[in-house]
Amino acid sequence: MSHPMLFTPIHVGNLALGNRIVIAPMAQYSAQDGKMSDWHLMHLGQLAISGAAALTIEGTAVTPEGRTTYADVGLYSDECEVAMARVLRGIRRWSDTPIGIQLNHAGRKGSRQKLWEGGAQIQPDHANGWSTYGPSPIAVTSDEIPPIALDRDGLATIRDAFADAARRASALGLDFIQILGGHGYLLHQFLSPLSNHRNDEYGGSVENRMRFPLEVFDVVREAFAHDRPVTMRVSATDWVDGGWSIQDTITFVKALEARGCAAINVSSGGSSPTQQIPIGPSYQVPFARAVKEATMLPVVAVGMITEFEQAESILSTGDADLVALARAMLFDPRWPWHAAAHFGTQVRAPDQYLRAQPGRLRKLFV
Repeated sequence: MSHPMLFTPIHVGNLALGNRIVIAPMAQYSAQDGKMSDWHLMHLGQLAISGAAALTIEGTAVTPEGRTTYADVGLYSDECEVAMARVLRGIRRWSDTPIGIQLNHAGRKGSRQKLWEGGAQIQPDHANGWSTYGPSPIAVTSDEIPPIALDRDGLATIRDAFADAARRASALGLDFIQILGGHGYLLHQFLSPLSNHRNDEYGGSVENRMRFPLEVFDVVREAFAHDRPVTMRVSATDWVDGGWSIQDTITFVKALEARGCAAINVSSGGSSPTQQIPIGPSYQVPFARAVKEATMLPVVAVGMITEFEQAESILSTGDADLVALARAMLFDPRWPWHAAAHFGTQVRAPDQYLRAQPGRLRKLFV
C-alpha cells in the first residue's frame, strides 16, 4: 500500500512527532505519597521504546486531595518532583521519545480505593481517605459523602496548584502537558450540569460552567515553557440526557483554541453512574470527527482502538489526526512495531533489540 497515515509525521504545536500513535495516560496506582516508584520506571520505560510517537504520564494530581486514590502520582511537592526526575532520567538515558504529563484534580471522584480493590470511596476519617471538593455538594452516588463546594479561596488554591505543577513539569523538561478536562474529574465537574449546580459566575450557562476550566488552562499555559504544547482531554458527552453534550464540547474547544491550546484529545463519559455508553470498537471516534470538523487543532481519537487497519482507517478517513492507545499498549507494548511490520514501513527500535527483526523485514527498524 502507499505510505500509511499512521506513520506520517505531524506537529503538535512546536513538538514534532514521527508518527500518529501516542500512548494515553494510564493510572498505575503504584505511588507512595504521590511519589513515583520503580514500577513507573519499568512501566514507562518499556512504553518509551515501543515506537510510539509520544508517551503520556498517567493522570498526576496537583494537590494531595486532587488524587483519585492514595496511590496516585502527584506533582505537588519537591519530593514528588525529585521522584519523577529519577524516573525520567532512567528513561531518557535510553529513549528520546517525547514524554508529557496529564495534570488532574479528581474533585468529588477522589479518596478512593485502588482499581483492583474495588474503587469505592474511602471515608475522610479512615486511613488513606480525605475530604473531597467539587463545584457543588453533589456526590457521585447517593451512598457517598458529597464533596465540599469550592469557594473563591478554594478555586484560587486549585488554580495556583495547577500552575505550580506546570512549572514543575517545565523544570523536569517534559515535552507537553495534557490537562484532564473529562472523565468526571474536577474540571469536567464544572463543565457538566449534572455536577455543577452553582448560581455564581461559575455555574448556570455553558459559558459560566466553562469559566473555571478555562482559567486553569490559562494559568497552565502561562506557567509551562512557552515553546512546548499544552493540550486538553475532554469528555465529548456525559451519555446522559441533560448532561454535557458534543455541542457544548465544540463551544469549549473553540474557546481553548483561541487561548492557544495545541491539541484536543476526545474521550467521553465519567460524570454519572447512569451513563449509557454503547461500547464497541471506535465508539468515540464520531465525537473526534465532530470536533475535528469544528477546529483547526490536531484531534486525537481514543477508545477501543486495537487493530492496525482500524487505526489507519480513523486517520485516512479524516476522523482524527492521531490515535491514542492505552489498554492495547498494555496488552502489546510493541504494538507500533507490529503495526509497522503489518504496513511494511519503518519504526524506530533500540539497537539492543535489532536482532529481533525478521529477515524479510530487515529494513523495518531504523
